[in-house]
Amino acid sequence: MSRRGNGEGSIYRTAAGRWVAAITWPTGRRQKWYAKSRTEAAQRLADALRAQGVESSGAGLRLRTDAYLQQWLDTAKPSLRPRTWLRYEQLVRVHAIPALGRIPLARLGPQDLQRCYAAAAARGISPMTVRHLHMVLHRALRQAEQWRLVGRSVAALVDPPRAERREMQTLDADQVHQLLAAARGSRFAALWVVALATGMRQGELLALRWRDVDLDEGSLAVTGTLQRLPDTGLTITEPKTARSRRRVWLGATAGEALRAHRAAQTAERLRAGSAWEDHGLVFPNVLGGLMQRDHLVRREFEPLLTRAGLPRVRFHDLRHTAATLMLRQGVHPKIASEMLGHATVAVTLDTYSHATRAMHQAAAAALDGLLRPPVVEPAL
Repeated sequence: MSRRGNGEGSIYRTAAGRWVAAITWPTGRRQKWYAKSRTEAAQRLADALRAQGVESSGAGLRLRTDAYLQQWLDTAKPSLRPRTWLRYEQLVRVHAIPALGRIPLARLGPQDLQRCYAAAAARGISPMTVRHLHMVLHRALRQAEQWRLVGRSVAALVDPPRAERREMQTLDADQVHQLLAAARGSRFAALWVVALATGMRQGELLALRWRDVDLDEGSLAVTGTLQRLPDTGLTITEPKTARSRRRVWLGATAGEALRAHRAAQTAERLRAGSAWEDHGLVFPNVLGGLMQRDHLVRREFEPLLTRAGLPRVRFHDLRHTAATLMLRQGVHPKIASEMLGHATVAVTLDTYSHATRAMHQAAAAALDGLLRPPVVEPAL
């Protein structure tokens, strides 16, 4: 029989007839418990292992962390969106397995995770990516606990690094007018209007189909998002979350821009003839196919910013701009949250707290008016 490793524990009987449960922890510390029977010794050992996050069955001791993480990824795949699973797989393969893979699952300790995160940070990985890695490991190790491979998830004992919030850049009302004026007459003029009028994500805009647009009613339905997957390339998938599938109402400006865009697209389709790929897209490439995100940014959006004389912002900052302008115009946060497709209104309020300052000031002024004692006119 092979010698047990540190952290597995053993039970034996002394020459005097006493039962002993003993364990050498991975740190090298040796610990013993004495008992009157083998059953009592086994129970003491099991309690000690469980307290350290190790299941007494030993299944987690025989299974290495890399093998477990791969098993978990395989079983989690059907329940995850393709892009989400790919991100999980990348984080596990690139960061988790090289640092943790050789450790038996049940001997994985919080200090191992801390070393993994510190090593990732030392390689220049952003705090947000390390937080994502922690989230994936937390989910995987919680599953190991539910499968009784470990007594508890050690990820629950580790605090991930604080993510530095990236300062969003937004355009003010004058800059929005500059942008739209510079875009007037261009092929994607309507896209910029709709982006700023609705706060839709880039993938949602490029996946928008005419069947989802009701110009008579003045609304559109967000039913998909454009993504690039390894097996299929560019494809339209389900929206990011359940709340992302939504109906968005359009103002007159956006409606007029889409009507003009549809007429221009009809003429474009006739010129292309049989080369046109009819996918029913509102914002396709020049032949009707799916428009690549990076092409839209490099060939259309960045040159537009230059023509408009505006600072370099990300495409996603148009969404931040729409949200900020909505809230500053007094749109109720609940309505803004539904338009943006946020999971909860709390996400909206937390993300755009800078834009709700005026709302807080107005609320304070309203209450102040109620609390201020009435002015009593002096008697004549």
